[in-house]
Amino acid sequence: MKYRSLSELRPLRLDTVAAIGGLLIALMLLPLRLLASQIYLNTVPVVLGTACALYLLSLYQEDDARAFPTLPSSVSMALPGVVLTGLAGLVALTVLQGARTDLFFALASVVGTLVVAQIVFTSDRDYHNALVLLQIVLFALVFRFTALYATPGYVGIDVWTHTELIEGILSERSLGAISDDKHYASPFYHLLVAASALLYDVPVRTALFLSIGLAMPLSILLVYAGTNLLVSERWATLAAAFYAFASHVVMWGIHLIPTSLGLVFFLGLVYALIRVMRIEYTIRDFSVLLLLSVAVILTHQVSTFITLVLLLAAFIAQVVFVVGPLGLTRLDANVFRAKKPVNLVGLVVFNVGLTIFVWSLTPYRKNSFLETVLSFFAQTVKESAGFLNIASGSGDPAEAGGPDGPPTLLEQLVPYVDNLGFLLLLGATFVGCLYIVHRRRAEQSVFTLMLAAAFMLVFVMGFPMFGIHTFIPTRWFAFLYAPMAILGAIGLRTLSGTLTPKLVVSVLLLFVLVYPGAMVLAAESNIDNPVFDDQHERLAYDESELAAARSIAELTGSPDGSEIRPDQRLYTDHPYQTLLDRTGAYPSTTTATVPENGSATHNYTVYRTTQSSDAIYFDDENGYGRIEQISRERLCRPGQATVYTNGDVTMCTPSPASG
Repeated sequence: MKYRSLSELRPLRLDTVAAIGGLLIALMLLPLRLLASQIYLNTVPVVLGTACALYLLSLYQEDDARAFPTLPSSVSMALPGVVLTGLAGLVALTVLQGARTDLFFALASVVGTLVVAQIVFTSDRDYHNALVLLQIVLFALVFRFTALYATPGYVGIDVWTHTELIEGILSERSLGAISDDKHYASPFYHLLVAASALLYDVPVRTALFLSIGLAMPLSILLVYAGTNLLVSERWATLAAAFYAFASHVVMWGIHLIPTSLGLVFFLGLVYALIRVMRIEYTIRDFSVLLLLSVAVILTHQVSTFITLVLLLAAFIAQVVFVVGPLGLTRLDANVFRAKKPVNLVGLVVFNVGLTIFVWSLTPYRKNSFLETVLSFFAQTVKESAGFLNIASGSGDPAEAGGPDGPPTLLEQLVPYVDNLGFLLLLGATFVGCLYIVHRRRAEQSVFTLMLAAAFMLVFVMGFPMFGIHTFIPTRWFAFLYAPMAILGAIGLRTLSGTLTPKLVVSVLLLFVLVYPGAMVLAAESNIDNPVFDDQHERLAYDESELAAARSIAELTGSPDGSEIRPDQRLYTDHPYQTLLDRTGAYPSTTTATVPENGSATHNYTVYRTTQSSDAIYFDDENGYGRIEQISRERLCRPGQATVYTNGDVTMCTPSPASG
C-alpha cells in the first residue's frame, strides 16, 4: 500500500482540517457515555471517528489500484429475476399468514440486500439503472402495501383522528366540520383524501391508500432525481435505495397522516431547490418552489417548520458563497459544475411570513397555534431543560423507562438494532460532508444539504439531550433521511474511488449485508407487527379488538367527553386507549395505572388478551409508563362486573352487588 507524503496533502485544506476536527470531537464526546446512558451518546462518537479516519486514510492513499471486484455477468443478469420472485414471495407470505411475520421480514431483508448489491457490485457493462430503480420502487410498494392489506382498520395512532375529521368533512360537505381543530387552517391532507373518496366512490380507508398510500413509495423517485443532478445514475439510485429502506420513511408509508403528505411535498422541495441551484432555471422552476412551499404550509405544521429549516440552510449556503469566507470558490468543474449562487431571500421571507400568518389563524387549545407552541417551548426551557436531561419532556409511554431492575441482554441489544441502519447511513453522511467542504468541490446545492442535515440533527439529537422535546424529534427522522441519503451516496462514491479495493469491498459489503436488514428490523418499519414484540408495542389491531371498540361505543352510547364524570373514566393499556378515545367510542379513556406486583383500582377498565403476551404500556404507581404483561385479574378484578366480552376484549365495571 502506497501513501502520499504529508507535504502533498496540504493538511490545512478545509476537508483535511474538518476530518481532523471531527476526530477530536469524537474523542471529546466519548466520556459523555459515563455521564448518561443513551444510544446516541454511545454510538455517534464512534461513527463520527470512524468516518473521519476513513476519509483521512483515503487522502493518504495513492491514486492507483482503484478497481474492485464486481459480480459475474451471469449473477448480475439473474439477480433482477430473483428480486422479483422474492417480492412475489413477500406478497404470498402476507396472504397466507395474514400478517407480516418474522419470516416476511427475514425475506424482505434478503431482497433488500440483493437490490443494493446490484447497485454497488454490478459492472458498468451489466448495470441497467432503470431496472434497478424499478426494483426499488416495487420493493417500497410491496413492503408498505402488504402492511396495509394485512391490517384491519389502520396502522398507527393519529390516523384514527384524521379519518374521523375526513368523515366529518364528507358528511357535512364543508370544512366547517373541523373548524375547532388545528387542521382547519392546514386541511390539504383531509381535502385530498375526501376528494379521492368522492372521485373513486370508495370508503375513506381505501381512498387514503389510493392517494397518500401510493404517493409515499413513488416519492422515492424525487430523491433519485435530486441526487442525479449531483452525481451519476448509479449513485443516485443508491441514494434512492437508502431512502426507500429507511425505517422512519417506511413508517410514514403505512401510518398515513399529514406528516406523510408533508414529507412528499418536502421531497419535492428538496428536488426543486437542487434543480434551481444546478441548472439555468426559469420562472417556472421558481414557481414550483413557491407552490410546494404553500402546499407544505397548508398540509402540516411540523413539516412546515422542517421546511423552514431547509430553506434557512439554503439561505445560509447562499450567504457563504456570496460573501466567500474561507476561500470557497468552485474551481473543479469536473465534480460539481460551477454556478452563481441562487438568491433565495424572497422565498425565505415569503415562507416565514405565510407560516406566521397561517399559524396565527390556526386554532389550538383555545389559543392560536403559534401562541400555544411558543408557550410550550418557553415552559419546557424553564421547567425541564438541562444538559443531559434526556428523560424529561417525554410524555409518551413508549418513550418512558421500563420496570426497575437490570435490563436483560435483549433489552440492551434492541435499541442498537433499531438504530443500526441510521448509524450506518450517518457514517456515510459524515464522509460525504467531508468530501464537499473541499474548496474545489464546494457548491451551494450540496452545502444546503449539509447544513440542512446538520440543523436537523440538532433537533433530532441535540435538543433532546437538553430535555427539549417540544419540536417532536421523532417526526424529523424521515425528513432528515433525504439529505442523509444524498450525502451518504456521495460519501460511498468518494470512498469507492479512493480507498484500496479491500477496504472498499469491506465498506460496501457492510452496507449491502447490514443496512437493508437493519432498517427492516427497526421498530418503525414493523409497527403493524413488531419483530421484537416483547419490546415494542403493536400499533395495529385485529378484527376482534376493532369490533370491541364498536361494541363499547354502542353499549355506552359513545358519550361526549363533557358528559363523563371523572369516576367514569375508562382505563386500559396504551395504545388501545388511543383507539377508544380517538374513534369516539369512549372519549374519556386513558392509560391504566397498574402497580408493580399489584392490581389496578379503577372502576371502569378494559382488558385484552394481548396485555398478557405482547409489549403493552401501563403506568406504575409513580405515573411512569412501563412495559408489563399482566393477567386479566390485575385489570378486570374479580369484584367487578363483566358487561362485555368477545373472548379477546373484556370491559369491566363496578359490580351492582358492591353497592
